[in-house]
Amino acid sequence: MNKNSSALHEKDGISPPETTSKSSAEKIKLNRAKQNSVSEFVAKILEGNITFLSKAITLVESTNSKHQEKANQILEKCLPHANKSIRIGITGVPGVGKSTFIESYGKYLTSKGNKVAVLAVDPSSSVNKGSILGDKTRMEQLVTDKNAFIRPSPSGTSLGGVAQKTRESIILCEAAGYDTIIIETVGVGQSETVVHSMVDFFLLLKLAGAGDELQGIKRGIIEMADAIVINKADGENERNTKIAKVEFNRALHLYPLKESTWQPKVLTASALHNKGIDEINQMILEYISLTKDNKYFSKKRNEQNKYWLLSTIDQQLKANFYNKPEVKNALQNEINNLENGITTPFNAAKKLLNL
Repeated sequence: MNKNSSALHEKDGISPPETTSKSSAEKIKLNRAKQNSVSEFVAKILEGNITFLSKAITLVESTNSKHQEKANQILEKCLPHANKSIRIGITGVPGVGKSTFIESYGKYLTSKGNKVAVLAVDPSSSVNKGSILGDKTRMEQLVTDKNAFIRPSPSGTSLGGVAQKTRESIILCEAAGYDTIIIETVGVGQSETVVHSMVDFFLLLKLAGAGDELQGIKRGIIEMADAIVINKADGENERNTKIAKVEFNRALHLYPLKESTWQPKVLTASALHNKGIDEINQMILEYISLTKDNKYFSKKRNEQNKYWLLSTIDQQLKANFYNKPEVKNALQNEINNLENGITTPFNAAKKLLNL
């Protein structure tokens, strides 16, 4: 045996075959480079193609100016096919079971022949700006339902429990034929207010025995709720749920009657065991029927459109201001002046706005 040879010496063998042929690789590259036209996007969305629907929502959420221009054209062409759904906002503190409830309710609706789109909003980190976007994992049964579409989005810098482009995503989902749009907010407590300005029915999930029964007598998010559902009404918690229901009912009667003439209701449910889901759906249908009959439904949607017009103007003005090169330079100078105690925040802001 050669003294330079080793027991670990590897003999020449057969080279493993390429897993991807050159022609396949070129085809993938061409598909990635191909840009679908606005008319292609619209046609596919109207067919209910979820791949193109997802791509369109990605364009809507993009900050790239070319993407925004294309997204606006798609939205404009989809708008005549929108506004034919029931929009439901669902909120509640972390741990209340929002995802489990939405999956249970979504499966109930699809079993009745409805098409359900879930726009789930995940909180973004203030440190690294990232989001987990794990709602598809939590709704493992609904995500495989052919009549359901789940789209998680990061909240980004927008406040109020929703993503900045949730409103536009609703229009695209409606154009794709989804008749029930469920918006799941980030669930951070009493700041979930913006979602109220984009839904027809606002549902608040609560927990019994969590020490927040007295929150029912505070104004804020509960005042906006069209219904309160006390979730996890099962096992040892069932008794606490009944007590909490009585407390919340008393609290709701302290508020004046809503403009819609609807008296908010308190129901109990166990999303894990599919208990109470049918009653909740019947209540929502009752609300929609009432508000359509008394014309409040269309009035509210018109008010929401005005709100989003003004909100969009505010966002655009802010974006235009910060994107001006002279503002960027002057802003850094004023920050330096603030740090050195030369100016005050109010004077610095006034100077920048005068630009």
